[in-house]
Amino acid sequence: MARPQETFNKKELEKKRAQKKKEKEQRKQDRKANAKSGQSLDDMMAYVDEDGNISSTPPDPLKKRNINVNDIVTGSRNEGGAVVTVRKGKVSFFDTSKGFGFIIDSESGERVFVHVNGLKTVIKENDVVSFETERGPKGLQARDVKVIK
Repeated sequence: MARPQETFNKKELEKKRAQKKKEKEQRKQDRKANAKSGQSLDDMMAYVDEDGNISSTPPDPLKKRNINVNDIVTGSRNEGGAVVTVRKGKVSFFDTSKGFGFIIDSESGERVFVHVNGLKTVIKENDVVSFETERGPKGLQARDVKVIK
């Protein structure tokens, strides 16, 4: 009985597999030969400079800055702020169907977002109102909004 003939494609695939295996073994031996085992700790250390770049030299101690841990804000910077005293302003825009609008603070001229949940009385455009502010997810937000008569 005759041996089945190998096709040209099978021979080529077998050659490629053998070549890849040989190259992989060669890379493995190169890694072993160039391994930096036995290095001191100082040779393996990497430092980050003041610009955030990785460097092999330690940073200059004269450029060191002391940072107060209490000044570090974790999470969103706009969430959970302190309540400011009662302010006065004028409603510049309020959409009753969507339930939000903006109040312009009479002292600072700053626009403050207002939502229907923060209202104590019903408001409309051009009403003069008193309100308190708090930090919301996207900035200042009015609460306890009342119309001044």
